[in-house]
Amino acid sequence: MSDTLFQRRTLLCAGAAFAVAGLAGLTMPARAAGLPATPSMRGGANNYMPGAPIVERIGSGGFWMSGTVLRASDGAPLAGQRIQIWAHTTEGSERDWHSHGATLSDANGAFRLEMPQIVPALGQAHAHLAYDSGEYETVFLRPLLSSAKDTSLTAHFVLQSA
Repeated sequence: MSDTLFQRRTLLCAGAAFAVAGLAGLTMPARAAGLPATPSMRGGANNYMPGAPIVERIGSGGFWMSGTVLRASDGAPLAGQRIQIWAHTTEGSERDWHSHGATLSDANGAFRLEMPQIVPALGQAHAHLAYDSGEYETVFLRPLLSSAKDTSLTAHFVLQSA
């Protein structure tokens, strides 16, 4: 068998294998396996006040709330999403208007807002966070601090289209 015939046969076999793999979807990039949406947490909406203003900081600060906002299904970061945050702090109850504020997620879907130190309410130090802007389904979170001495807390939103 000549080298030319062998190269032609090799080329034909490789092309056929590539075509079969392409039809089977094996040459396509891996697709996201479907990121499930974040469910609302029980008690997350307690003392919620719609329309809290976007602020640079709540009160005198000292405690950092941070997290991310991603799109369900593909995990893409969502920029410009409004996250409202409130808690029982050293400066007021979670029922007080001045204990509420909102911030926007950045280009990477990250958000961060400084607020007064969170203190226990009803025996648990916790924060409240809400996504409530309408493009995606509303989500209320109520994460607990591991210790009342913690000075930061992170919470993540995975939003599903409304």
